[in-house]
Amino acid sequence: MIVQAARAGQQGANIKSLLDAIQKLSQTSSKRHLLTVAGITSKRRMYTKKELLGYSMHQMYEVVSDVSNYYKFVPYVTQSKVHSQKEDQFKADLIVGFPPLKQKYTSLVTLEKPFRVQSVSKDAQLFDHLYNDWRFSPGLKDIPDSCVLDFHVSFEFKSLLYSKISNLFFELLCDKMEHAFILEAKRRFGGPSIRSHVLSSVKS
Repeated sequence: MIVQAARAGQQGANIKSLLDAIQKLSQTSSKRHLLTVAGITSKRRMYTKKELLGYSMHQMYEVVSDVSNYYKFVPYVTQSKVHSQKEDQFKADLIVGFPPLKQKYTSLVTLEKPFRVQSVSKDAQLFDHLYNDWRFSPGLKDIPDSCVLDFHVSFEFKSLLYSKISNLFFELLCDKMEHAFILEAKRRFGGPSIRSHVLSSVKS
């Protein structure tokens, strides 16, 4: 418990320092010129991760597809409303924010139970596109409550400034978001059948 509390405190301190850096960057207009001079040309970010989890495909699918409750357990999501529902597809209005950034956008979510949850948004003011893809496949043969998660997120900022900001916290937030879904699975289904194991991870 003491070690976990220390790690949580350290992570909180890291987030705070990153948000302080973000606020300073966003409030200083001269930074825009400096970023351009530095030769930053790419606004696209991508992160993929393959991980063995101690929960079944159905369990993880249930958590990830529960978009209407994201505001309860996903970091920085302050609102999540589902509408325009069809058999395997719906739209979701979300508000995601942390000072000084706050973004409202609509995502088109496509479901393939229990194998995949895909989310695509192209109408946000902060970025040109946002793409999330969660894929679940069978885990260990002798442990039914396990699965392999293939997680992919990519987005392209409209602003080079925000692209530079993302370099500071992008991977940390991706890890934090993914971990939130695992914690929610633990809350719903109890402890994992095995410890998680990262099989591969790539960012760009």
